[in-house]
Amino acid sequence: MNTLPIRFTHPHAELPTRAHPTDAGLDLAASEATHIAPGVVTLVPTGIAVAIPEGHVGILAARSSLATKKSMTLANGVGVIDPDYRGEILVPLVSLRGMNTIPRGERIAQLVIVPCVIPTLDVVPTLPETVRGAGGFGSTGVS
Repeated sequence: MNTLPIRFTHPHAELPTRAHPTDAGLDLAASEATHIAPGVVTLVPTGIAVAIPEGHVGILAARSSLATKKSMTLANGVGVIDPDYRGEILVPLVSLRGMNTIPRGERIAQLVIVPCVIPTLDVVPTLPETVRGAGGFGSTGVS
């Protein structure tokens, strides 16, 4: 995959950018000013739609500056954009403290396109053994 088709859905949409040529994530910007009330999930429009190639998935991740400068985060932690979705990318943000305003043009999330394996499910009575086994949270100790 060398190209990502992008369609503008809003007159103030901005082309996603990378701060550095080797950055994995494309920065997505808000296409309109949006007020974010504390504890309320608000969908912020980006004004773009993309055609993610088959065999790939778009991962929507928060920008670290949202958390550190505005105490905001993605409401769903990480977003998944399937390759057959063609609608506008909306970023679900939540303010962790106080009222926030996202001005038009502010970078609000990153879009990372990654290969995705679609496995066939196989229900089995047992799983192969490993050294770790079923050890979960904290099973390897605290450093």
